[in-house]
Amino acid sequence: MKQKIMATNKLFSNQDLFKLFLPVIIEQFLEYLVGLADSIMVAHVGESAVSGVSLVDFVMALLISLFAALSTGGAVIAGQYLGRKQAEEAREAANQLLWFSGGVSIIIMVMIYLAKPLILNGLFGQITDEVRRDANIYLMITALSIPFLALYNAGAAIFRTMGNSKLPMKIMLYMNIAHALGNAILIYGFHFGVEGVAIPTLLARVASAVIIIALAFNPKQSLYIEKSLRHKFNWVMIKRILDIGVPYGLENGLFYLGRIMVLSLVAMFGTAAIAANAVSGTIVMFQVLPGMAIGLGLTVIISRCVGARDYEQAKYYTKKVMGFVYAAHVVSCAVVLALLPTILHVYGLSEAATALTTKIVWYHGIFTVAIWPLAYTLPVTFRASGDAKYPMIVGTLTMLFCRIALAYLLSIYWDMGMFGTWIAMFIDWIVKSIIFVYRYTNEKWTKFQVI
Repeated sequence: MKQKIMATNKLFSNQDLFKLFLPVIIEQFLEYLVGLADSIMVAHVGESAVSGVSLVDFVMALLISLFAALSTGGAVIAGQYLGRKQAEEAREAANQLLWFSGGVSIIIMVMIYLAKPLILNGLFGQITDEVRRDANIYLMITALSIPFLALYNAGAAIFRTMGNSKLPMKIMLYMNIAHALGNAILIYGFHFGVEGVAIPTLLARVASAVIIIALAFNPKQSLYIEKSLRHKFNWVMIKRILDIGVPYGLENGLFYLGRIMVLSLVAMFGTAAIAANAVSGTIVMFQVLPGMAIGLGLTVIISRCVGARDYEQAKYYTKKVMGFVYAAHVVSCAVVLALLPTILHVYGLSEAATALTTKIVWYHGIFTVAIWPLAYTLPVTFRASGDAKYPMIVGTLTMLFCRIALAYLLSIYWDMGMFGTWIAMFIDWIVKSIIFVYRYTNEKWTKFQVI
């Protein structure tokens, strides 16, 4: 009987999944494609510029991950309310998400400027004066975009929760085209340095936020933002959002903090190692891009299922979507590896940096196909059901003992150099995947309730 119910009363058809996933994949692809174009254009300026921009981008990636985590919390709460057919509460969650994200992001922006000496001289470790100069310029300009990053993430989460992932994709398409053109004009036309990347980045993020928030005001939508400058914070609702967003944010934050700490280790091996690490980091994102994008859509799906108290469908879609991710990663890794020689030729890095980048990307592709979905797609189901603390605890412990401790052990004491930091990351994936598979099979994630 249960199988018949599943066959006739599915919350999402295959067409629904296609409409949800494809635009998100395209959106994420466009975002990282511009990142790749940025790094290639910056390489035209020099390796010190590549290193300086990449170091700051790690910090910005940390902040983006925090805003994405907060937006995920809002999407889960709003999605569960929509699953329960409680539209008014879902809209309240959307409004609280937007205002709270905007307020917190302004505080973070101020803190970044105040902590600039610590970031440049402490977190990044031993870097040359040229790299520090370029990192300083890039940070000063792009830090202004922090509030707009937060607002865009909140707005995009609201539209995805409604099932409209096509709109954020279109905005990302137009803004990325403008961003790339701006980079090309300033770097190749006016011969700017890192400013030629930083200024278009700032303007594109401002425009993206303004457009998506303006469109979110439409009252004809199931979720919309109220037009009022007199907002009253609903701390009960914010607490529900934070119950999901804070653990995920801490998990992401510690993950990127761990990467930043490892960066100081990478810097010990010279500018070529920093450049190879930066370029590898940009390229391998295309290998895991489908999984990251599909994870955003899976949050919407599982939150609706859990809101409707239908855990059988939650399990059904988890398995189905995991299959999608595995298939997509086979394709993405094959494409990246096929194009790798061409990409590296365009970068024009030194021979040492090129060889190291090639080695990293190949190893990353193998582990992406075999392990990544179990370590990163599976915990999406936990968070969307309300079980957000468990993946946070697991992620924190594996980051400390695998990603950081093993990175130092492998790279220095076992004399593996910068490549040892990547091996430590792959071991982190393996450990997490084993733990998360056990958590999924014992079904403790089905016992949580957030609304």
